[in-house]
Amino acid sequence: MLNKKELKFDTLCVRESFDTVSTKSHVLPIYATSSFEFESIEQGMDIFTGKETGHVYSRYGNPTVDAVAQKIAQLEAFGDSQIEATAILCSSGMSAISTISIALLKAGDKILTQGNLYGGTTELFVKILQPLGIEIIMTDLSNLQKVNDILQKDDKFKVLYFETPSNPTMDCLDISGLCDIAKKCHIYTIIDNTFCTPLLQQPLRLGADFVIHSTTKYLNGHGNSIAGVIVGNNPDLMKTKVWQAMKLLGTNCNPFDAWLTNNGLKTLPLRMKAHCENAEKIALWLQKHPNVAHVNYPSLPSHRDHLIAKKQMSGYGGMLSFELKGGLSAGILAMNRFQLCTLAPTLGDVDTLVLHPASMSHLNIKKEIREQNGITDGLIRLSVGIENVEDIICDIEQAIH
Repeated sequence: MLNKKELKFDTLCVRESFDTVSTKSHVLPIYATSSFEFESIEQGMDIFTGKETGHVYSRYGNPTVDAVAQKIAQLEAFGDSQIEATAILCSSGMSAISTISIALLKAGDKILTQGNLYGGTTELFVKILQPLGIEIIMTDLSNLQKVNDILQKDDKFKVLYFETPSNPTMDCLDISGLCDIAKKCHIYTIIDNTFCTPLLQQPLRLGADFVIHSTTKYLNGHGNSIAGVIVGNNPDLMKTKVWQAMKLLGTNCNPFDAWLTNNGLKTLPLRMKAHCENAEKIALWLQKHPNVAHVNYPSLPSHRDHLIAKKQMSGYGGMLSFELKGGLSAGILAMNRFQLCTLAPTLGDVDTLVLHPASMSHLNIKKEIREQNGITDGLIRLSVGIENVEDIICDIEQAIH
């Protein structure tokens, strides 16, 4: 047997330091390790064959990542003990969408979705999934009868995918109505809940099979990590098909980004309260501005989906968009005038962010498709922060005057 006291200097340098932890850490530790040691070959065999649970390799699972995934699953199912929510953290929101798509679909299958999705999701569907033989059909998902007719007539549909509120027009879809139709047709529902977070909307409780988040946005909330999550209500499916897709595609989240997400989750209720309050005040102010054609914010009675939002959301969120009467030139001019609000292609941070979809997030989407779905040249998207609302309004006023 090797005597550790007799090891040479260079060997001691290479060996891992002894873990001196004797009491429990108050804050979730970052397990910055690519792999995990087995106590014996028998233990390793048992873990690999599923006889024993344990971590093997951080692409398969990591204690930090798993802890944060479990917390998000609990939040999505909060208040309903009948839902067995399971979550898998991915490297980004887009990797979460990619992973669940590959897990559930094969060549010859079809996805039914909306035309006013986040631009990156549309590009993924059209440029990546469609060439793989997965057909993408877009329709008006607010028309439940039309959705029912489409799904009933074609058994090749396997997934109904939507986001509500939509990005960036803030259209809201009837979650329970769509999920009821999908269940009757035996297809999966996947809902992007990034804008609302589980605090304001819980699609699993309304009948959804899967919920997607870009945790980069509100769940983290501080603009310092990129990650995504898939939350499902079928543990067996999540632990087999979905986990296998994540493992083999290599779309796993890393421990540091998971840890940062966990830090953000601690203040989620406080931040969302401020986001919602500020956004509503700004929406009401914008409605009265002479240079604004219309405002998209679900709390407004003038919003076409106000009643749907009121039914399924406990708050209206921090996202809004508004159309400038001057069109493209007015939109670009305003973007260059903002001083407090940051011009950035993201959302959900504590500071206010502005984006011009026609020249940024939806630049690669055909103009006719954009305009057909309300994403016009003069549309500005506002991710309302938690600053003093008077300062935000002052900046918007000088930018769009």
